[in-house]
Amino acid sequence: MDTGTPAGATDTAKRPRTERGRRTLRRLLDAAAIEFGERGFHEASISGITARAGTALGSFYTYFDSKEAIFQALVRDMSEAVKVAAREALAEPASALERERAALAAFLRFAAEHKEVYRIIDEAEFVDPESYRQHYETTGARILERLREGGRKGELRANLEEAHAWAIMGMNVFLGLRYAVWGDGDMPAERVAALANDLLANGIAAER
Repeated sequence: MDTGTPAGATDTAKRPRTERGRRTLRRLLDAAAIEFGERGFHEASISGITARAGTALGSFYTYFDSKEAIFQALVRDMSEAVKVAAREALAEPASALERERAALAAFLRFAAEHKEVYRIIDEAEFVDPESYRQHYETTGARILERLREGGRKGELRANLEEAHAWAIMGMNVFLGLRYAVWGDGDMPAERVAALANDLLANGIAAER
């Protein structure tokens, strides 16, 4: 999961001082994503991570003190990667509803390419509860800010609250689980995002 310099990972990783060090750290985090994603936290091992990364065991301890430390760094790195994927999708000017559609489509594509993100984030609830909660709180806050911006522009209702943002986030999370992780491409990301966007725009009540 190459997201460049592992921003968000350095809270629990020792900061690399060279480009070579940054590449090594990136390889370790990418390898950890596969190791934890396939084996789960308790079955995963540091030796498994370094073998996947093609690095010496000593390189691991240059950046991390333990399996728990790299897991914590990985959760934050993945959270950052999700944010970057959404931000890149929102680079072009668009209406408030179109921004929500684009953000969801980007997340679905990201989740389809990185299915391990669901297992790792779910395990974080028990392994690293602080990072687990922070992931969802920061994601919800980004959605809420988009909703409020839409309200300020007159494109959305002006009285939208935090619970509205969390409802959208919950919908997005489960759509990702169903169509990106379990779906095997049976419905394209753009189609799923369009249906969700129709729900936001029109609701589900019968027309009167």
